[in-house]
Amino acid sequence: QDFKDLRALCLSRGLLFEDATFPAHISSIGPTLLREKKLQQIQWKRPTELQRNPYLIMDGVSRFDIMQGEIGDCWMLAALGSLTLRKQFLENVLPKDQGFQDDYAGIFHFRFWQYGEWVDVVIDDRLPFLNGRYLSVHPRTSNEFWPSLLEKAYAKLRGSYQNLNGGYLSDALVDLTGGVQVQFSLKDPPPDLEEILKAADRSRCLMGCSTSGQSRRNIELRNGIVQGHAYTVTGAVKIPYKNGWKHIIRIWNPWGHGEWKGPWSDDSPQWDRVEPKYREALLRNKDDGEFWMSCKNFQEQFSWLYICNNTP
Repeated sequence: QDFKDLRALCLSRGLLFEDATFPAHISSIGPTLLREKKLQQIQWKRPTELQRNPYLIMDGVSRFDIMQGEIGDCWMLAALGSLTLRKQFLENVLPKDQGFQDDYAGIFHFRFWQYGEWVDVVIDDRLPFLNGRYLSVHPRTSNEFWPSLLEKAYAKLRGSYQNLNGGYLSDALVDLTGGVQVQFSLKDPPPDLEEILKAADRSRCLMGCSTSGQSRRNIELRNGIVQGHAYTVTGAVKIPYKNGWKHIIRIWNPWGHGEWKGPWSDDSPQWDRVEPKYREALLRNKDDGEFWMSCKNFQEQFSWLYICNNTP
């Protein structure tokens, strides 16, 4: 499907695009994502029906725009969260020649890396709703739609929304970058893990991590960490602490909420002993799913670390 040709055709006819290859139908959801009764209740709505003034992107693209919906695609959203930090990769995936303001015809497109080339995936902007709630990613700002539409394009690439329900963070990192990914087991980590994390952050790599457990169940531990879940690694720094240095790692939960409650979390007393200039630069005390933790706790709580870049 050629995005420009299809959009020009719709504009000349005064129609909104309806994608016959990924229709607003149960087949695009998948037969076992929900119970039969719920599948029958799904409604499809365009952003223009939901908001008077929708935007594809407002004030730039940020990981905090993403809030995971009913679909278990944290593995893809954790990779997407990392992508938002790396603008040089983001522009490949999210073309700028589209929006709700100019030449809007209900059609959008996104690019993913598949089998050695960039594939352009065209979609219409009808999004699935169940009982008035987003089935897909919902926007934190009610009228910004790039996360929901990008997720729909990825679902189309994979065959259905159901096929996003569980997957590998390592696959998603490659699909969004065309890069090379490497993974480290945190049960038997390399001795220089702290240096690897800092170097990867400095080299502007995409990074993610995952916990062990069954992704279908998503059990939240008392310490705030979710089992069988994927997260984004969004930073790694070394800061002066007490009379030495402390390596800390920043992690983001694609749910958009739900944070670690242990040492170095938002309200923890450790921050009281950090110089104000570091504390102000690093600490965002909000329930936005992002938190800091020590390298030692990181190794204890997570099972895998994934690093991806466009060169080895």
